[in-house]
Amino acid sequence: MSFDLETAANPKGLRRVAIDPVSRVEGHGKVTILLDEQNRVKQVRLHIVEFRGFEKFIEGRPYWEVPVMVQRLCGICPVSHQLAAAKAMDWVVGAEPITQSAEKIRRLMHYGQVMQSHALHFFHLASPDLLFGFDSDVNLRNIVGVAQAHPDIAKKGILLRKFGQEVIRVTSGKRIHGTGAIPGGMNKHVSQAERDLLYADVDQMIGWASDAVDIVKQMHAQNRALYDGFALVRSSMLSLVRADGAMDLYDGVLRVRDANGQIMFDGISDQRYMDFIEEEVRPWTYMKFPHLRSLGREAGWYCVGPLARVQNCDFIPSPLAEAQRKEFIAWGNGEPVHATLAYHWARMIEVLHTVEVIKELLDDPDILHGELMASGKRREGGVGVIEAPRGTLIHDYRVGADDLVTKCNLIVSTTHNNQAMNEAVRSVAREYLDGQELTEGLLNRIEVAIRAFDPCLSCATHALGQMPLDVVLLGPAGELIDHVIKSPDGEMVRNAQASVEPVR
Repeated sequence: MSFDLETAANPKGLRRVAIDPVSRVEGHGKVTILLDEQNRVKQVRLHIVEFRGFEKFIEGRPYWEVPVMVQRLCGICPVSHQLAAAKAMDWVVGAEPITQSAEKIRRLMHYGQVMQSHALHFFHLASPDLLFGFDSDVNLRNIVGVAQAHPDIAKKGILLRKFGQEVIRVTSGKRIHGTGAIPGGMNKHVSQAERDLLYADVDQMIGWASDAVDIVKQMHAQNRALYDGFALVRSSMLSLVRADGAMDLYDGVLRVRDANGQIMFDGISDQRYMDFIEEEVRPWTYMKFPHLRSLGREAGWYCVGPLARVQNCDFIPSPLAEAQRKEFIAWGNGEPVHATLAYHWARMIEVLHTVEVIKELLDDPDILHGELMASGKRREGGVGVIEAPRGTLIHDYRVGADDLVTKCNLIVSTTHNNQAMNEAVRSVAREYLDGQELTEGLLNRIEVAIRAFDPCLSCATHALGQMPLDVVLLGPAGELIDHVIKSPDGEMVRNAQASVEPVR
């Protein structure tokens, strides 16, 4: 992680702090902070600085290739993209609903995916900040430091993730970029030997997942002021819920609660998402800004993911996780919990839920045998919505009579959270950086806020546009020779008098 402090090329003479790249997240992004001469914060932005283009190059491909292709968006959550695309293509081939065996195997695969992704994020990426402190030695804040200081916690995290990956392997063929889910169903059952292998360890995983929830609860109890107030962002919440209001990570209807916890929209079919969600593009990032049409761009943004799901549902349909959800809800004293660090608590509750569901599915004979494929009347397109680890994931396709994709629109979880993440980093900057001498520890707080959302920046980079370019030319002794900035509208600005110095 590097920090650069320089004079921004703007008439106000503001200085720019760049955190580039943001570390311990999936993908490439940076944060820029504009400061005046008194180090007062004037602007804070989270930039996504890579462009993937999946929505365009999927056009013209046969629809049956799409569930495999879209997995290449990400190596962390490929199953979520595969299943969202397969669910959309189920509509195209008229296989809605799919068979019970196919749906249960897909659910097993997906709950394994959510489990392994949450374990990776919390134990490998987020726990170093929470266990050692935001100002701790940067050389300690990593998974190696956790393994040395807290070997039992590190071991449980690694093995929880490994178990989730094994669930993916037996359902999809491979741990990463498998081929199990196809339009209309699944291409394989779970074998008896595979089922028995997983079942032998599932009770241990439930115990460790319960321990993980306790770890996060203890952190909140020991420093409530920090965990309740850090990067606090009040927003609406969006997620899928089951028809009876239960948490459902694979299927359901869309529900939105406002910042006060009141239901705004409910029972919305996933095929109608465009009726109430609108997307906006801004010139300084490749990530889109979705918002609720009825409220507009200024007031209509919302958050998704574990913090939204745990509070948006009426109950979690597994006993241990539901008991933990009730404790979490009680923490809010009758109000929704909006604390950004509470994402970690909600995330671990979901890990416990996923393992409970995995055990139920391993007990179900339908995953071992039964019809795997369904078909029906062909349609021109379809929408697939699933609750990916990071939140609601939308895949929307149109397919021509020649079986080739003519249109693709993706709204990934991190994109839904775009405005919420920007608001969180602004909150942190104004509380901790405003008027202060900048240090690595203070700037790390910006990254702590971003990491709490567990963003997948690679997945989120879809908006077309022209990215600004900033080039600094230094001489052999480190002296500034030239500095050129290309603005989003294409204007070139030379700022040769700028000073560039590292922030220690």
